[in-house]
Amino acid sequence: MTDGEDAELLSLLDDEYARAILIETSKEPMSADALTERCDASPPTVYRRIDRLDEHDLVEAEQELDPDGHHYKTYRARLERVSVELSDGEMDVRVDRTDENAADRFTRLYEEL
Repeated sequence: MTDGEDAELLSLLDDEYARAILIETSKEPMSADALTERCDASPPTVYRRIDRLDEHDLVEAEQELDPDGHHYKTYRARLERVSVELSDGEMDVRVDRTDENAADRFTRLYEEL
């Protein structure tokens, strides 16, 4: 990562709503509506944080189908660990993410088409 990317990531992780979304979605996949309730945040706040977390590949979305035929997304945290190392005047930020299996990767790519 570049210094700018490191700073952006650390700023995102410093955000209380982004952290709450990561914590909740690490337990189970959740919809934005459920995250709104669990994180005590407005829907626009939740969607903005989800977008930012997605930009950094810290959450992944899955399409769900309601019994009544409506579609909605659930989100799952991919973040496992963040480590920051300072050495010789430089900062190195390392992000460990959960691995996607081949079927999940294929499904995600297909849905993005």
